Amino acid sequence: MKKSNLDTLLLLPIKHFIQKKTSVGNLLIISAVLAMIVANSPLSETYHDFWKHYMYFGFEDFSIKKNLLHWINDGLMSIFFFLIGLELKREILHGQFKNPKNTILPIAAAIGGMLVPALIYFSFTQGTNAVSGWGIPMATDIAFALGIMYLLGDKVPISLKIFLTAIAIVDDMGAVAVIAFFYTSDISIFNLALGGVFLLILLGANYVGVRNTLFYTIFGIAGLWLAVLLSGVHATIAGVLLAFTIPGSKKINTRLFLRKTRQLSYRIKSMFKEEKDEDEISDHIEKFSSLSKEATAPLHRLENDLHPFVNFVILPLFAFANAGVTITQEAFSHLLSPVTLGVISGLLVGKIVGVFLFTKLAVVFNISSLPEGVTFKHVFGIGILASMGFTMSIFITELAFDSDMYKTQAKIGILSASIIAGFCGYFYLKYIAKQERE
Repeated sequence: MKKSNLDTLLLLPIKHFIQKKTSVGNLLIISAVLAMIVANSPLSETYHDFWKHYMYFGFEDFSIKKNLLHWINDGLMSIFFFLIGLELKREILHGQFKNPKNTILPIAAAIGGMLVPALIYFSFTQGTNAVSGWGIPMATDIAFALGIMYLLGDKVPISLKIFLTAIAIVDDMGAVAVIAFFYTSDISIFNLALGGVFLLILLGANYVGVRNTLFYTIFGIAGLWLAVLLSGVHATIAGVLLAFTIPGSKKINTRLFLRKTRQLSYRIKSMFKEEKDEDEISDHIEKFSSLSKEATAPLHRLENDLHPFVNFVILPLFAFANAGVTITQEAFSHLLSPVTLGVISGLLVGKIVGVFLFTKLAVVFNISSLPEGVTFKHVFGIGILASMGFTMSIFITELAFDSDMYKTQAKIGILSASIIAGFCGYFYLKYIAKQERE
């Protein structure tokens, strides 16, 4: 098929960019850098004031009022957490976590990568109001970490990429648990119970075979998400819960799908030879679409559909809205504040020590074994990449602190640690790959 100028100049480059494994990380970096530039330009005041504008949803006495920053962090990021939930469920049903033996090592590494950073941060801030930020250095940014890993291409074994992905997924679920249990406001039992009712409805629909994604969308947003939002529990938790109600099975198996498509292809060929009406032929061609839908699990369809929107709209918007730190004369003094030092040390030291130490202990005590082709030198590199906390760390910062000063100090620590970890992780793993080749 001949390509138009629009295809050549715009659509194909965009498609190529979206399909690249490193594009998400690059776009997040661009968004964060752009936010820092704007926040330190003459537009600084406009930038900060813009996110404080309020939006209302509802009618008369029943409405929800939040500023733009909260709608991004509570609303759009719920979709990000929904995607995390979908990925975790897929891994449990069909992937890395299907075999319990494969889950032990990444779970051990992720636990170490959460506990040690939290303890280090606590040691820097104990006795101050900033101690509530202990969850900040616990998180790993999966997009950044995997983006750096994919930059290395075939220089690192595929099993190492899978290992890092598994650690990051467990790490994300740990962050979700921390948010649910430790970073919530006053809880409304009525709304929480109402959310439980909607969750049971969605689980029941899955059990009886409802596969219409529109049904889950309506009951998930207007029911579960709204009830959780009003309950005081952070709304992003609703995204994870909703993900586990999405059906993960196909309506027809692959064998039946192939048989039906062969029959349909034969029927269309016959109609074409008989010179049947074009509309009638088109009706039969459209049946391929419905067959493909029946042979694909709703879980898989939603995950594929949401990835571009989350990766190229929600996460860059979140980064642009939250990473803008205005650098003043006082900002340099923040580098020596307990919060900044706690975050930097927690991420750069705590993550490396926690991931490496807990992985080593799991192997030494024969609880698990390293994936094929992975050495402890690789595990050390994984620990460095896991120090990139960016998205989740900034997200927890907004929940942990009311003080703008603490938020600024934490964000300086997150950005500094993530940049250092990204460069060091890339060059360290590249050096290890060179050593192995030699």
